[in-house]
Amino acid sequence: MKKTIKTSCAITAALLCISSSAFANNSGHGKPCDGLPNHDQLQTALKAARDADNGGFDLDMWASIVNRDGFVCAVAFSGADRNSQWPGSRIISAQKAYTANAFSLDGLVLSTANLYAATQPGGSLFGLQHSNPVATNRAYDGNPLRYGTDKDPMVGKKVGGVNVFGGGLALYANGKIIGAVGVSGDSSCADHNIAWRTRDTLGLDALPGGVGTPGDNIIFDLTNPFGHPTCNAVSQSANDAVIVDAPLN
Repeated sequence: MKKTIKTSCAITAALLCISSSAFANNSGHGKPCDGLPNHDQLQTALKAARDADNGGFDLDMWASIVNRDGFVCAVAFSGADRNSQWPGSRIISAQKAYTANAFSLDGLVLSTANLYAATQPGGSLFGLQHSNPVATNRAYDGNPLRYGTDKDPMVGKKVGGVNVFGGGLALYANGKIIGAVGVSGDSSCADHNIAWRTRDTLGLDALPGGVGTPGDNIIFDLTNPFGHPTCNAVSQSANDAVIVDAPLN
């Protein structure tokens, strides 16, 4: 009986692994992650973005990509291993990606940074951050040794969550939104800048109209209904440099 149970568990684990890998595979027609970066592409872009001057604490980062349906397609980190970044930022990166995808359209793009002011008490979207909660059974599931690899346990799952500070950006190709990228691990202002550079490297930033200047850029003005607070004395200048370094397509 015990042998049968062990065999069944092993088969189930193998099937789950195969399912996750197949979901993340971007090749072939009709795959759920078609047109989106794979793990290696995301990690390469993230590392390059993290190494630039982003106005933060110069910390290593987590990044996640979701498809248009909100399912995680890739998770990566920029450091030497999974312990080089804040552990909590892995799930936050997926949450940011989910949010940017969930509240952007083919004709209007909104970053997670654009949602900050409106979701504060008295704001027009107050309470939005409590909708679509993170599915903790999916977010915390799986072997931690696989976190940030091409077999990350979040891949193929809809983790959900709504995040309303910088670091989540929608991805566009051929005039259509195809998903989003979320970045976490530094100040929220630096997270936005790193996500911006990452998206630029991936070539998925041909955006429609947005509320920022340009597109879905962070707005350091809390009197603006789409504004976001600064994080330090160089937040504005660092962001200005990013926009010059990585202009929208």
